[in-house]
Amino acid sequence: MEEKGCSCETQCGPQCDSKKRLNEEGQDGLKNTVSKIKRKILVLSGKGGVGKSTVSTNLAVGLSQKGYLTGLLDIDIHGPNIPNMLGLQGIPLLVTDAGLFPLKPFENLEVISIGFFLQEKDTPVIWRGPLKHRVIEQFLTEVRWGPLDYLVVDSPPGTGDEVISIHQLLDKVDGAVIVATPQEVALADVRRSIRFCLETSIPILGVVENMSGFVCPRCGDIIEIFKTGGAEKIAKEYNIPFLGKIPLDPRIVQGGDEGKPVLLYYPDSEPAKAFAKVVDKIVELLKP
Repeated sequence: MEEKGCSCETQCGPQCDSKKRLNEEGQDGLKNTVSKIKRKILVLSGKGGVGKSTVSTNLAVGLSQKGYLTGLLDIDIHGPNIPNMLGLQGIPLLVTDAGLFPLKPFENLEVISIGFFLQEKDTPVIWRGPLKHRVIEQFLTEVRWGPLDYLVVDSPPGTGDEVISIHQLLDKVDGAVIVATPQEVALADVRRSIRFCLETSIPILGVVENMSGFVCPRCGDIIEIFKTGGAEKIAKEYNIPFLGKIPLDPRIVQGGDEGKPVLLYYPDSEPAKAFAKVVDKIVELLKP
């Protein structure tokens, strides 16, 4: 994809003012899209492998099941997992002269991901910062989102190009959900995500502790494989909300592999109940 409208060197990255990189039509398209989104939520994690995409998926599904018009935007360019999480692999997007239309796996839910554009699911995306910024820009200017009550953005791990780009392009983010795991080694990365939000003036909706205990498939008891409570401790340290603990459950893995979000397909499971409480807390926090 060719970069246009940027006078900086190739390695300028998304730090370049996004308005300089949009022509007049693109600016209008971006403003039009953003103006139709009531609340914008970033799902962040300091490191990979913490279940961020699982949290993003179930959060978006939970909001849509409550009757809210919800968009799920996957900006994890190098590791797009959302199509797999929702069973959307291989389903073509509708492309017309009016633009691209997001897929709608469930009522009230619209989804877009770079994964929909890859020829094979294991095709690597070998891009540098400017190209990643441009495709995220296109997700907002050329994809025909309908009016949305919520836009949930599934971000890649860390605080790099993609997160900076979406923050610039959305102009105002209503809040971030930070996903953590209980291990002490992961908590330093959580602090980095919190500091990123503080330094960029992104409100923090709260922290979710994922993989918090293991639900035994035989007896149903929750076993603490890892110690728990680390994420809650950090939330208290920074005086930010703690949204809840999501236990490990074989059905989360099975649901992710089969494109069946646990909140929708296993509503009586412990993780589904925990996700439902997280959704309720976020709705309450974002009430006008």
